[in-house]
Amino acid sequence: MTDKNSEADVAFIRALAELLRENDLTELEVDRETGKDSRLSVRVSRSAPVMVAPAPQMPAMPAAPAAPTAAAPAAAEPAADPASHPGAVTSPMVGTVYLQPEPGSAPFVKLGDKVEEGQTVLIIEAMKTMNHIPAPHSGTVKRLLVDDGSPVEFGAPLMVIE
Repeated sequence: MTDKNSEADVAFIRALAELLRENDLTELEVDRETGKDSRLSVRVSRSAPVMVAPAPQMPAMPAAPAAPTAAAPAAAEPAADPASHPGAVTSPMVGTVYLQPEPGSAPFVKLGDKVEEGQTVLIIEAMKTMNHIPAPHSGTVKRLLVDDGSPVEFGAPLMVIE
């Protein structure tokens, strides 16, 4: 009878181990009564891949410092937030900025150019659609705050027109 119980116990433990694997669990504990005066307490565990969790966080950390440097103005006016400037042109969507209509052609505008209200000043590509961004008002391009081909978020400052 002892051999039969131990064979049943081994089969039970194997079944628990299979449940552990199938359900991607790291630990399973069972305490059950096996007879009038006997109990079976089983704890099945496996080591979790400890190094897997921090790995995705490592690329994210360098990305955070890279964002401010990509959005840093080319001109030397670091004092005020460019988005709060009254002449700031902000991004109406998330996408990729292009400063010229096609690669190798002249840019829509350059620093110091005079623009008219409604004139296309750049393109933002979003979901493979090229969206022409018009100048919200007439004036002179005082600052370009993005680089060609750089990603932008909704509301990010693109340029300043005064």
